[in-house]
Amino acid sequence: MDLNTLWFVLIAVLFAGFFVLEGFDFGVGLLLPFLGRDDRERRTILNAIGPFWDGNEVWLLTAGGAMFAAFPNWYAALFSGFYLPLLLVLLGLILRAVGLEFHSKLEAPAWRATWCALIAGGSLLPALLSGVAVGNLLRGVPMDAAMNYVGGFWNLLNPCALLMGLTFVMVFLLHGALFLALRTDGELRRRAAGAARGAWLPTVVTAVALLAVAQHATNLLRGGAAGWVLAGAAAAALLAAGPLSGRRPGAAFALTALTIILLTAAVFHALYPNVMPSSLDPRWHLTIYNASSSPYTLKVMTFVTVTLLPLVLAYQAWSYWVFRRRLTGSSKLEY
Repeated sequence: MDLNTLWFVLIAVLFAGFFVLEGFDFGVGLLLPFLGRDDRERRTILNAIGPFWDGNEVWLLTAGGAMFAAFPNWYAALFSGFYLPLLLVLLGLILRAVGLEFHSKLEAPAWRATWCALIAGGSLLPALLSGVAVGNLLRGVPMDAAMNYVGGFWNLLNPCALLMGLTFVMVFLLHGALFLALRTDGELRRRAAGAARGAWLPTVVTAVALLAVAQHATNLLRGGAAGWVLAGAAAAALLAAGPLSGRRPGAAFALTALTIILLTAAVFHALYPNVMPSSLDPRWHLTIYNASSSPYTLKVMTFVTVTLLPLVLAYQAWSYWVFRRRLTGSSKLEY
C-alpha cells in the first residue's frame, strides 16, 4: 500500500467515524420535537448527547483537514463545486451548536421551543446534504480537464443523490433512537425504543429503493468487492430487526453502527482510485494520484498521525466511558 492509498483509507476511516458518532447526534436532534413531551424530557434528550456532540464533530473537521493536506486538488474541487450544499451543512451545524448552548439559558417556553426547532433543522440539513454529496460522488460530477467543477447547484439535486440523502436521514434517525434508548430510562427510554422499531422498516424500504436506483445511476454496485461490502451493510441492517423486537437496543445499536461503517467502506471502495469521478470524460477523473500532495508531505503527515491519533482516540473513548450512565429523572441537566 503506497502513501496515497493509505491516506485515502484514513480519510475513509475518519468519515466512517463521523457518520457513526455524529449520526446518532443527528438522529437525536431529529427526534427531539417528537419524543420530548415536556421541558424536562426535551432537556434529558439534549443531555443524552451533551457530553459528546462537539467531540463527534471533530471527526468531520479532521477529515476535511486530512483532505486539504493529503489531496489538495480534491479538497479544492469538492469545496468549490459543492460550495452551496457545504455552506448549508455548515449552517446546520452552527444552528445545532448554538441551539444546544442557548436552549436552557432562559425558561420561557417560546425561547426553548424555538431552539428545539432550530436544533431539529440543524440536524436535518447536514444529514440530508451529506447523503446528497455522497450520491453525487458515486454518480460522477461534471469535471473538466482543469479539475474544475462546471455544473450548477441544481445538478446536484438529482433523484439518485436525493434518495441517498433520504437514506442517510433514515439511518441516522434509527441510529439516534437506539442511542436514546441506551442513554435514557423510564418512559422516555420506552418511547425511544418504540421509535426505533417504527423507523426500522421505512429505513430498510428507503435503502432498498436506493440500491435499485444506484444499480443504474452510480458505480456503487460496480466496484467489485464493494458489492460484497454493501451486502454486509444490508445484512447488518436486516439483522437489527431481531434485537429491536427483543428489546435489546445495545445489540441493535451495534448493528446500525456496523451498517454505517460498511456503507462508508463500500462507497470509498467503489470510488477507488478516484476521489471525484468526472461525468464528462474518464480522462478527467480526479484520482488519489493527480489530486495528491507531494510524497514528502504525505510522509510527514503519516508520522504526525501515527504519533497523535492514538492519544486522541484514547481521550474520546475515555469521555464515553465517563458519561456511560443512563440519564434518570434525578439526573442533573445542563442543556
